[in-house]
Amino acid sequence: MPSPTSPRRRILRGALTVALATSLSTALVACSDTETDTDTMKTSTGQGASLDARLAPLAQKAADTGSLGVIVRVDRGTGKPLAIARQAAWTEADHRLSANDQFRVASNTKTVTATLVLQQVAQHTIRLADPVEKWLPGLVPHGRDITVKMLLNHTSGLGDYLLTPQFLPTLTGQEKRTWTAEELLAITPQQDPPAAPGEKYSYSNANYAALGLILEKATGKSLADLFEQKIIKPLGMKDTFLSTNADFSAGKTHATGYEPDAQRLRRILPPELHVPKGTAFAGPKRPHGNTDTTAVDSSWSWAAGGLVSTAADWQRFQTALMSGKLLPGAQMKQMLTAVPAPEEGGGYGLGLMEVNTPCGTVWGHTGGQPGYSSEIYTDKSGRRSAAVLTVTNFGIKEPKAAAANKALVNTAVCTMLGKPLPTESATPPR
Repeated sequence: MPSPTSPRRRILRGALTVALATSLSTALVACSDTETDTDTMKTSTGQGASLDARLAPLAQKAADTGSLGVIVRVDRGTGKPLAIARQAAWTEADHRLSANDQFRVASNTKTVTATLVLQQVAQHTIRLADPVEKWLPGLVPHGRDITVKMLLNHTSGLGDYLLTPQFLPTLTGQEKRTWTAEELLAITPQQDPPAAPGEKYSYSNANYAALGLILEKATGKSLADLFEQKIIKPLGMKDTFLSTNADFSAGKTHATGYEPDAQRLRRILPPELHVPKGTAFAGPKRPHGNTDTTAVDSSWSWAAGGLVSTAADWQRFQTALMSGKLLPGAQMKQMLTAVPAPEEGGGYGLGLMEVNTPCGTVWGHTGGQPGYSSEIYTDKSGRRSAAVLTVTNFGIKEPKAAAANKALVNTAVCTMLGKPLPTESATPPR
């Protein structure tokens, strides 16, 4: 079976999985606010102990092989969720990673943005067939031919702004600039090769920058207020917010993010990306050719990837969504209707990925920003979930790191589904 995300796609995808270019229970209370840490799980008996024994060694292996730090949270729909945090020893001097740490969930934000759009569709404020030009006159090339639905499922024909010469210095943190969604749409290139609206799937953050603007125009409210009023506050997501700068919440613990330095980055990025020689992330230099990218401001990602959250909060959201608490049945059906997206491991619905794993099909999204990568999935009912959060995005593109990370994600998903993992997928090559 294909991996949830190919190394090349996770480089090219954004905020956002692209970075330089990748539950549960029907009752919300099932996502307990009290995490069970690894030490507790080790001394417990029954299911919990076996889950810990299965996942903890792979989590540490991934951390030591290049992931640097991982948070794993698995909820099988019964009992307390398993929550594990593992990290490479040298990173403890910067921060002791916890399963409750805040984390930039990046492109997972797209699922929330899509949910807000579909809520407006249910209220007949927005139609999926509306041309973009109706809402954003003159802002989007070919806006008369691109519909809201095409933005949601990435079939608009728009390219991505992330690797444009104008934006690359901001992405790496070398230039501090506040971008508006309008400015980002203005520098968005055509797809390469070009594609007509509706012709094919091609992931682009520009689609969700446009959707954020449409939401604000349709509702008369800011996107931050919509997130807070429609999703965050009703669901009790106490550690989730839309970032407006590089800061995390005051008084909250957050994961430290890392990326390879210029020399390592050069070896990782495919030549066809034509990234300028010497491209590097801004931040303090750390051991083993790493850079601390925690202070890189990614607020530009906004509707496409600007949310900060925790594994527990995000699984709370996914529970509510997949169990039908946030959308009427008609809109939920629309969200789950996917176009083929082999590079994502299956298909892409309206802000939601359909991913084929060794143990079955799951739904969710991935995210990647400088220093942060995440894969968060549920079964179709929303009763079970698995989250793997990793404190580097490009660092897990190197072969051994990619294999260890894939093994961890596959094991977390199979554990979530209560299925045995094929031996060859469970053990990363040495």
